[in-house]
Amino acid sequence: MIGKMRLFFSPVERMLAARYVRSRRAEGFISVIAWFSLAGITLGVATLIIVMSVMNGFRAELIGRILGLNGHVAVYAAKSGGIEDFDRLALSLAELPTVIAVTPQIEGQAMVTANAVNLGAVVRGVRWSDLAVRKPLWNSLDEAEIAEFRDKGSVLIGQTMAFKMGLKAGDVITLTAAKGEATAFGTLPKRRRFEIAGIFDVGMHEYDSSFVFMPLGVAGKFFGLGERASGLEIYTSAPQQIAGLRAVIAEDLAPGLRAFDWLERNRSFINALRVERNVMFLILTLIILVAAFNIISSMIMLVRSKNADIAVLRTMGASGGAVMRVFLMTGSSIGLVGTAAGTVLGLLFCWKIGSIQGFIEGISGAELFAAEIYFLSTLPAKVDPGEVGLVIAMALGLSFLASLYPAWRAARIAPAEALRYE
Repeated sequence: MIGKMRLFFSPVERMLAARYVRSRRAEGFISVIAWFSLAGITLGVATLIIVMSVMNGFRAELIGRILGLNGHVAVYAAKSGGIEDFDRLALSLAELPTVIAVTPQIEGQAMVTANAVNLGAVVRGVRWSDLAVRKPLWNSLDEAEIAEFRDKGSVLIGQTMAFKMGLKAGDVITLTAAKGEATAFGTLPKRRRFEIAGIFDVGMHEYDSSFVFMPLGVAGKFFGLGERASGLEIYTSAPQQIAGLRAVIAEDLAPGLRAFDWLERNRSFINALRVERNVMFLILTLIILVAAFNIISSMIMLVRSKNADIAVLRTMGASGGAVMRVFLMTGSSIGLVGTAAGTVLGLLFCWKIGSIQGFIEGISGAELFAAEIYFLSTLPAKVDPGEVGLVIAMALGLSFLASLYPAWRAARIAPAEALRYE
């Protein structure tokens, strides 16, 4: 009988299904369950789209900012002495395919002191011309700040650090290197005062609160590296296909030098994002699954309440397949309407997520998206059409499967048995 089911529903079948979906006085409780099922599917689909879009946006924004401030491949010396003749090595690496820039840098740790406030910081020494490769940093600076950094040997600090220490451009900070300076009186902390050339805001809390940029030559003197660099940052036009480039670079490096790509340097972080995303998808899918079970229960009760109607239809010549299609359409329509409403709701939420975040924070007075925890200062959302399609297909599929068993039960009702006590 199932094999003879037609691909299209007849007008009579559609009329009966629509009538069964609408609330009737005798089946009021059944209708309530159906409405809860529809609400569950709507909320489940909307929640899945919103959460997955936010996590996609979070990952894209975070990785984009990380790659904007760090090279896609980094070359470091195995020992602390740094890389000698780094310009020659940089020129040879720049000739490799897909490489768009190779920038030397000096990196070290220091304590920043100003206005009786002490903060730990990562100090990076770079050439002023190499700031342009770090687009988030370059875009947050104006020409005057870049000129100060280039001509006066001043430093750049993040907006969050400046706020915590009460600083502005033109003020002076004191840097104390983690590694001391050997003198006749023993090893003494190496301290030096620097003027602030500018304050950057890259939108990533980790960098805005704990990074200091200074000219490469000044950093070499401050950390005792002289004319050497602690590493080379290599930028490529194809960061997602980085493994091949890293392998080529590693083959050409001299002994004592090692290459790391951005996936290796952030492996634990990226894996944590992937695991969290998959777990959230599975957990939120349970909302739709629960709604699908509600469809099963409401449809089974509907079938039981319509035994006499089904028996009359069968005696009038309706086939078992026709009855089955009626109840399949009845149950599936709940999933279809709920999925459509959830998709629209989820996409609207993602579209206006910034306004919604500000509205909720304004009413509650609480910070929903703490930059200190999530690294980013704003809540991102990136809708993936493929994932939205997967959510829609899953919701529709579960709704259809939930309607199969009740529809099959309706098709197997014997007219004589159903009408015996009528």
